[in-house]
Amino acid sequence: MASLGKRRGFFSPSYEIYGGLAGFYDYGPLGTALKDNILALMKRIYVVENGLLSIDTPVITPHEVFESSGHVSEFTDFLTMCKQCGSSYRGDHLLEGLVHNPDALGKKELADALKDTEVKCPSCGGELGEPHPFNLMFQTHIGPGAASRKGYLRPETAQGIFINFQYLLTLNRGKIPMGVFQVGKGFRNEISPRQGVIRVREFDMAEAEIFFHPDKKEWPGFDAYKDMPVNLLPAKGDTISTNFGDAVKNNLILNEALAYFMAITKRILISCGLDGERLRFRQHERDEMAHYAQDCWDAEALLSYGWVELVGIADRSAYDLKQHQKGSGREMTVLDPYDEPVEMEVTRVIPVMKKLGPLFGKNAKHISHLIETMDVNELTKPLKITFEGNSITIPDDAYEIKSGMETIMGKQYIPHVVEPSYGIGRIFYAIMEHCYGESDGYVTLKFPAEMAPVKVGVFPLMDRDGMGERADQISALLRELRYSTRMDNSGSIGRRYARMDEIGTPFCVTVDYDTLKDDTVTIRERDSKMQIRIHLDDLPDVLKGLFSFKTLDEYGEPLRPAGSSTDE
Repeated sequence: MASLGKRRGFFSPSYEIYGGLAGFYDYGPLGTALKDNILALMKRIYVVENGLLSIDTPVITPHEVFESSGHVSEFTDFLTMCKQCGSSYRGDHLLEGLVHNPDALGKKELADALKDTEVKCPSCGGELGEPHPFNLMFQTHIGPGAASRKGYLRPETAQGIFINFQYLLTLNRGKIPMGVFQVGKGFRNEISPRQGVIRVREFDMAEAEIFFHPDKKEWPGFDAYKDMPVNLLPAKGDTISTNFGDAVKNNLILNEALAYFMAITKRILISCGLDGERLRFRQHERDEMAHYAQDCWDAEALLSYGWVELVGIADRSAYDLKQHQKGSGREMTVLDPYDEPVEMEVTRVIPVMKKLGPLFGKNAKHISHLIETMDVNELTKPLKITFEGNSITIPDDAYEIKSGMETIMGKQYIPHVVEPSYGIGRIFYAIMEHCYGESDGYVTLKFPAEMAPVKVGVFPLMDRDGMGERADQISALLRELRYSTRMDNSGSIGRRYARMDEIGTPFCVTVDYDTLKDDTVTIRERDSKMQIRIHLDDLPDVLKGLFSFKTLDEYGEPLRPAGSSTDE
């Protein structure tokens, strides 16, 4: 696959003229087009069909954001180094196939497992050192000199959505459920990048954050997907073939919202060209999940590397918004209105600005917000808050606790979040493998027509007597109709068909001497090898039908038997 990817312009290692750099890949012209087609499908389903808001936030993120989210302290893998040659390895990768679920092991368990299994350095056979946490974020400094701020290249797009929650809620007119979709680059300083574009240090991802009332995790349209079949591998047990409706009813999947976005994910993957028989959803075991996650499933595809995670779909509870409310002092709540206003006694923490001002200067307003948003039931003496990663003690005279009767319009709550997170490079590679086929020594990539980087190949039978110019005119017409085309006038027609098959082009149009006489062309379908003759005036409508899942034989009698192994 790596050879095909490089030869035909799908993907190749970066910086090769300088010796390469592990974990970085370039996408060539065809790879970029395929990736764009994947993202276009996802945007159509998430943004157009489901009405999610689409945003784009910066790659560089200040330290405070990831301090609040937990990435600074927790976004780590365990690194072990060879004492002899100095090579670095991710500890759990060395235990794959030797212990169950090695990526869920803590530091001590991992160290014990490496010792018990007597794993040695794969490079030199030397002894390995003790594993220790290695933070995967790329650190940077924003701005020059003493005024610079610490920051990171984001390892995910999600935090850009969470910190904009109140702004997006306003744009959505305060309505919950609310979904937000973002596509962008992510960066992870992987200890041992491997498996081509599967595990890299810079990658494309797409994430949706869907915000729900904690007791109403439903999404309109679930009924349309409840009968969709699905293979589930629960945390405890064997693979089960069921449907999404029964999976929710039988408590295999926690709620309808989670099931709905799992179903949407399956639809996307199948539409991209993945084989449904080599696709499953695996539930995370309890020790795999973050402590705040209520349920989490990975969409996995069976590849030459084994079962590989392509998408993670998680119910993240209210963790992220709670952390950013705590870290920023800004409300991340939604009002759930009562039927009628209610009079009740309310106890609040009230900052005393005349005390906070002299103590904290320009930071006083921010610290005041942090104090105001504190839960009265969680107050301690002395009162401590976290600001910019530091613990600050608030003097007793800098705040007051006051109770009084208030008219309450409703109950404030922090929404829960369901998050589908897509690794675009992994989906890209899975499509390449699942669509790959060989017959009689020829390679065919059987991309769905919507995914194909080149939609139509255009050939003159020979580049003379005006056939080349006519082919150019047809190619230009098709591009005006928004079909990507590729001209090829080199070698036999059979060779040209083979080249188009190898890059996944679903249809080819051939111009010959008859075209010059009567304006008819031959159109050929990749998978069946069927060819028919049509008039050029009909070509736009025929292609429109073929890209809407009609078959070539609906438009004319085949010129040769379908399924022939060669085209001459």
